[in-house]
Amino acid sequence: MTAAPLSAPRTNPADDSDAPDLAPGGRTPYVEYTDSDVLTELIHPVTAEPLEVTFIVATQIMELHFNLLLHEWQLALARLAEDDLDEALAALRRSVVTQDCLIRSWDLLSVMSAVQYNRFRESLGKASGFQSFSYRQMEFLIGAKNQRMLSPHAGMPAVHARLQAAYDGPSIYDAALAFLARRGLPVPAEVLARDVREPWTEPHAGVVEAWRLVYERSDNRSEGRSDSRSNGRCEDSDAARLATLADVLTAIAERHSSWRFTHYLSVRRILGAKPGTGGSAGLAWLKRTVDVPVFVDLWEVRNVL
Repeated sequence: MTAAPLSAPRTNPADDSDAPDLAPGGRTPYVEYTDSDVLTELIHPVTAEPLEVTFIVATQIMELHFNLLLHEWQLALARLAEDDLDEALAALRRSVVTQDCLIRSWDLLSVMSAVQYNRFRESLGKASGFQSFSYRQMEFLIGAKNQRMLSPHAGMPAVHARLQAAYDGPSIYDAALAFLARRGLPVPAEVLARDVREPWTEPHAGVVEAWRLVYERSDNRSEGRSDSRSNGRCEDSDAARLATLADVLTAIAERHSSWRFTHYLSVRRILGAKPGTGGSAGLAWLKRTVDVPVFVDLWEVRNVL
């Protein structure tokens, strides 16, 4: 004789003894914490084209990602200045994940055709992505500086001051090189004293050599060898962590280039070679930005390892 299967206890729909607080009063704590009611009121399409809502939401999602990257990169920059490499690396690693999400946000626009975009393009007026102050600050933080890009924000004093501070200050890469120098790596003095407002578009032989030593010492440590050229200030225990810094900076540079290229391809597919809404040459202008890498010495060092 087989035992009858146990039946699940019946739930009384009226029994809410284990339910969350269903009457908090006013805005719920969730809404208070996330401001989700504010977010949902920020979508204002002006045409009947359904893809306009997708375009607005995708753009707003990108803006949120920009600001998360700003948070992580400003934290990493501060921690490098304080010689706290572990916390700097943690922030930089998190930012790489955010960059991956940012790149994937272009997928939202992959369903949009050129015809659908043209149905609401005029509603953008002169609005253009290059006017994003969060993106501009983000580029300044990784050293892609262009003083002319401050001009669109002159009418927003608080924003302009924030961008000016980022333009005038060191980039993540500048902070990383100063950190290497404090660890005894031979970063040239003229590099450490350079005007950080200038863009860094060409590799510097002395900086490439410093990164080469970082990788060499890390490799020596992993193989159990000693580096006879070490001056004692770059301890063996630092070797792997400094190589990790080089690798995560390279990952950031790679993803930023991927973001630019994906932007270029998306515009090429949706807009073609027509002029951009903000008055730029559109596709041609974006193509020029794709061809300008960041952290150029970290790409060059691959040639000498």
